[in-house]
Amino acid sequence: MSFRGPTILLFVGFLGCVHAQLKLGFYDSSCPRAEKAILEFVEEHIPNAPTVAASLLRMHFHDCFVRGCDGSVLINSTSANQAEKAATPNQTLRGFDFIDRLKSAVEEECPGIVSCADILALAARDAVGVIGGPFWRVPTGRRDGSISNSSEALSEIPAPTSNLSSLKTAFANKGLNDADLVLLSGAHTIGVAHCESFSDRLYNFTGTGDQDPSLDGFYAANLKKNKCRDATDETSLVEMDPGSFRTFDVGYYRNLLKRRGLFESDAALTTEAAAKAAIVNLVDSPPQTFFAGFAMSMEKMGSIGVQTGSSGEIRRNCAVINS
Repeated sequence: MSFRGPTILLFVGFLGCVHAQLKLGFYDSSCPRAEKAILEFVEEHIPNAPTVAASLLRMHFHDCFVRGCDGSVLINSTSANQAEKAATPNQTLRGFDFIDRLKSAVEEECPGIVSCADILALAARDAVGVIGGPFWRVPTGRRDGSISNSSEALSEIPAPTSNLSSLKTAFANKGLNDADLVLLSGAHTIGVAHCESFSDRLYNFTGTGDQDPSLDGFYAANLKKNKCRDATDETSLVEMDPGSFRTFDVGYYRNLLKRRGLFESDAALTTEAAAKAAIVNLVDSPPQTFFAGFAMSMEKMGSIGVQTGSSGEIRRNCAVINS
């Protein structure tokens, strides 16, 4: 992969910064069974609802891109504040009840010790592992933020209509490079999308009732016939990686090379020679290449803007700021 060398070099340098704030086994003394309790809960419930793995991974991503990985995406809105949950990119997030139940289980082990931000980071990793995806290290010690603002979520989370330039800028603003962009986009190998998030590509790409010419015609016709039957569909769901949307593999990248990525932001990855070459390399390499790269980028992403030490708080209820 053309980005591989720089990725690893940057990643190794970045780890020094990460471990200055977070550390593996942060709760070994204060709550020895914390990580085990989270894993056990995930192993018990994810096999019965495997699509929740994609939901937790997406939630973790959306959390980290707004004020860092501080659990702020979990906070409910109040009469005085529209929280991140209310922002358009987060209105289709699922899994909040799963995190709430996990928090309750961890609180039974050791009340007031483990942050919601750490629970989300660990749960996302463990859920992906349960469905056969890669394992990555999750240094812990994050504390929970007390600010959650819908307007920040709207401006910080990359939109499905983003072009490559805006995607690169959004990722660079979080300390993530071009290789991280390609690798983390691979999370779309699992999960589903609502028709409304890409229907303009099918029915009104330039505002004149046309179809996105960059989208494979056969694929677009199939979506119109069997999935998103009109431009106003706000409820139907479409597999991000048709045929293997519950399997963590390189199918997503294969679809991109066939011009069958659902979002404009997916298709954007093939509009630059270097990014496209990286995708081709992932498709042509053993699955372990994607797994290893994804794991490194996830550890890097999971340390964006973390609050540690005496900053933030340990929320008693993940949906409510401590009073």
